[in-house]
Amino acid sequence: MPTTRRDFLTYGAALGAGAITPILAAGPADARAHALKLPRDPFTLGVAAGDPTPDGFVLWTRLAVDPLAGDGLGGMPDRRIPVSWQIARDERFRQIVRRGVVVTHRDLGHAVHVEADGLQPGREYFYRFAAGSHLSRVGRAVTAPRRDAMPASLAMSFVSCAQYEHGFFTAYRRLAEDRPDLVLHLGDYQYEYTANAYVAPGGNVRHHDGPETVTLENYRQRHAQYKLDADLQDAHAATAWAVVFDDHEVDNNWAADIPERPAETPGFLERRRAAFRAYYENMPLRRGSVPRGTNMQLYRRLHWGQLATFHLLDTRQFRDDQGCGDGYRADCPAAVDPARSITGGAQEEWLIDGFNQSRARWDVIGQQVFFAQRDSNSGPVKTVSMDAWDGYAASRDRITQGWVDAGVRNPVVLTGDVHAHWASELKLDYDDPTTTSVGTELVCSSITSGGNGTDSASTAHPWLGWNPHLKFQNNLRGYVNTTITPDDLSADFRCLDEVKTAGAPAFTRATFVIEDRVPTLNQTYDRPPAVKDLRRRSDQDISRETVEQETSRP
Repeated sequence: MPTTRRDFLTYGAALGAGAITPILAAGPADARAHALKLPRDPFTLGVAAGDPTPDGFVLWTRLAVDPLAGDGLGGMPDRRIPVSWQIARDERFRQIVRRGVVVTHRDLGHAVHVEADGLQPGREYFYRFAAGSHLSRVGRAVTAPRRDAMPASLAMSFVSCAQYEHGFFTAYRRLAEDRPDLVLHLGDYQYEYTANAYVAPGGNVRHHDGPETVTLENYRQRHAQYKLDADLQDAHAATAWAVVFDDHEVDNNWAADIPERPAETPGFLERRRAAFRAYYENMPLRRGSVPRGTNMQLYRRLHWGQLATFHLLDTRQFRDDQGCGDGYRADCPAAVDPARSITGGAQEEWLIDGFNQSRARWDVIGQQVFFAQRDSNSGPVKTVSMDAWDGYAASRDRITQGWVDAGVRNPVVLTGDVHAHWASELKLDYDDPTTTSVGTELVCSSITSGGNGTDSASTAHPWLGWNPHLKFQNNLRGYVNTTITPDDLSADFRCLDEVKTAGAPAFTRATFVIEDRVPTLNQTYDRPPAVKDLRRRSDQDISRETVEQETSRP
């Protein structure tokens, strides 16, 4: 159940000023928040903000004095706990502009969601929480511009795929240091496996606590383990996020009500119910995304003035099952069946309607799995991933045709999932490389999933040779920073040489620019790989490694 409006109490007097010290009580409810006795710091899981609008954003925290407690309740007492919050114009909270108290309790997993409003558009704010004598760290968030404004620029980063066991979350720390205005997380925020069930090449460097996540208690504990990571906490505190899940937040390659291994996974809908509830409890999402039974409303839009509209998709909950047994398959009839969909009919209609209504300079589609055609076979028989849009080609064609028919000015697809950086141009007919490109796709690598990875020349991957619309690939870990202006969108593919050792620096491996009204990729920077990172590998070896990286699971 969500926190209700009656749980929010606001006040007219200042809560305190000056240095960052425990917030002073300003009313009876606030006084109760600070009279509470807690044995230890309850803000062990950090803070977050999400889904910014012109007048506000969501504030999030979750109380836990014993975060990894097996019952998933974080060692918190079984009582209603008042938590006060503040938003200020400055980091030292001398200019507090909004404040209140929200009540959380066991049924909410002791999560706190505040849908703050009444703020000014296009401004930087700082926020914090207090419970008892304890004060949270300070977080930062930026409100969106007015809907009729054309801002000069937006610094937006996107990330995906953070397997805790495969490496350290240094990429999140480097992302925080880059200080974007907005972060999109495109899925696989956490992984469901028990310790050492999913092993990176060369072995894992950390281990999951608890069993494979199946119950609400399991998922709450696993989210807590991830949220304890200091690098992830820094990334959340640095700016507001907009999040969508992919598969590992529930179960590998699940599709609608079908798990990866149906015969081995009885009661999957109950597992999905638990996973959705824990996901909401641990993310800065609005009330509209509160799960209703086994369903969750995740697809939605964010607007950044007239500069950009973000269409955030859900490609798991409504899709048809993967065709031909999943994996990479050749000549699979299901992949081209026009009756099949990766979004479901209602979401597809919503998306195309959004294209028709949009007046944004850039329409950015944030989603989970590879959008462009990616044939892994150099011969005449096309072999593609059944889990990606290649496994739902008619669905992809309808959506691509939808933005073309709507006259979308600059369509850009953002993708995660495949644990490598890619960049591609999008077509209505991929089998005819001479046709005009009608959009672009930017794919971010993983934060850690797959271990350290390897560097290579930007066009070294053999698939680029017979998929000429694919323009770039790199298998190091990292994230993507974009700068969006009225004239162009530039994308820096950020990489780390290693993730199995903490603290590696991040560097820009390549930069691509998409010009306004020109749906092609222009590479403006290319850092050659270090010689020590290169290995002599055949095209067959590289192809096999790519497929294994994307499909190898316990």
